[in-house]
Amino acid sequence: MNETRTVTRQRPPGASRRTGAVLLTLFNLAAGYLALLAHAAEPAGPWDSETVAHSDIAAGLALALTAVTALLTWVSVKAEWLHRRGWFAVPAFLALAAFLRLTLLAPGL
Repeated sequence: MNETRTVTRQRPPGASRRTGAVLLTLFNLAAGYLALLAHAAEPAGPWDSETVAHSDIAAGLALALTAVTALLTWVSVKAEWLHRRGWFAVPAFLALAAFLRLTLLAPGL
């Protein structure tokens, strides 16, 4: 009897959790940095429309990145790679900060 056995390598149980947590942390850090840049930019005077544009771009990119991060968080929680729903708080806070910078806290000329 000649049997063929298939050997499959399985990841350690915590590997996907660590990978998901590291990926979400990096995305959250990037979005936080963009939101910080957007809030730190203040025009030097009424002629400085370039700073206002850069602030809007940084806030828009932060908002887009938080949307992607929220989707990745949802997938990670749904796949049970991450068990805590507290991961949703960080992209929600960063999205709120970016949205406020684009609307109510937008730098004026």
